[in-house]
Amino acid sequence: MNRFFKSLLFVCGFSVLASCHADEPADVSEAVNLLPHDVVAHDPVIIKDGETFYLFTTGPGVTVWKSEDLKRWTMQGPIFDPVPEWTNKEVAGFQGHMWAPDISYHDGKFYLYYSVSTFGKNNSCIGLATNTTLDPENPSFKWVDEGIVVQSKPDRDDWNAIDPNLILDEDGTPYLAFGSFWSGLKIAELNADMTRIVEPEVEPLPLASRVKAFETLESGETISVAGNTAIEGPFIYKRGQYFYLFASIDFCCRGLDSTYRMIYGRSEDVLGPYVDKQGHALLDGGGSLLKSGDERWQGVGHNAVCELDGVEYVIFHGYDGNTERGLPKLHIEALNWTEDGWPELTEQE
Repeated sequence: MNRFFKSLLFVCGFSVLASCHADEPADVSEAVNLLPHDVVAHDPVIIKDGETFYLFTTGPGVTVWKSEDLKRWTMQGPIFDPVPEWTNKEVAGFQGHMWAPDISYHDGKFYLYYSVSTFGKNNSCIGLATNTTLDPENPSFKWVDEGIVVQSKPDRDDWNAIDPNLILDEDGTPYLAFGSFWSGLKIAELNADMTRIVEPEVEPLPLASRVKAFETLESGETISVAGNTAIEGPFIYKRGQYFYLFASIDFCCRGLDSTYRMIYGRSEDVLGPYVDKQGHALLDGGGSLLKSGDERWQGVGHNAVCELDGVEYVIFHGYDGNTERGLPKLHIEALNWTEDGWPELTEQE
């Protein structure tokens, strides 16, 4: 998540490790057994290891929480402390806050992709850390820095190497989806051990863009109009015959002024083209609305999708209108499906 107010998010204390206002946890020791809407979290993802659920979010060295029931969360130590040396060498001005983690488990190993960037720039890297367990009490627990997976540079690329998401196609070929603003969301094939882009010199394939958007006239006619570039956070989820591409549009990180909302489309091929319920291509600004903000939650977005104990969930953050600055809080909502295979949300009780 690379946005124009990213620095505010941490300078003013959206991170749970520091505080500017009384409506935010003062230190890590207070972050114990918190309910989801009390967990200050940005860009959350969840996975289960054994009998424990682990939550990863944007934060210094990647912030980690754990829970036994998805309802009460306790903060853990970060993935990196200190951060890998290469992060500061490759991204000038990087201050240790790693954005938008993505977690998955394959062949006995956990893969955690994360973003290294600075505010409003596409001088960015997606890094990878691996581990065989998420339990810090396990003797085998150790995060291994696998280095840079893909990198974008301002003088070369019109895309941004942040907001990673790993997806395997039907044949088991791994791909990494990523992107924020600029020319939109991208996807590129990974090597067999999922540590590097196969062809880093080749332009990644486009997935979605807001160069165009759609507008429905009073007559009912749908026309394409000029759009903006505010799209990010791709997450691809395979269900049945379709791959579903979820993304966030408009603006995050503005607290009570955030306009974030989530959209989706689907395709029978992981590489697309993805279309929404009306048949509009996400490459041309399409996307059906999954959820938008309301009076309490001023903007909602940057979602992940996971199946936990047989239940499918959408995990995302929303800016809390009951706090002074609209702090980002954790949301966990059940994912349901229409008869014709489109997603719907049900808030967790």
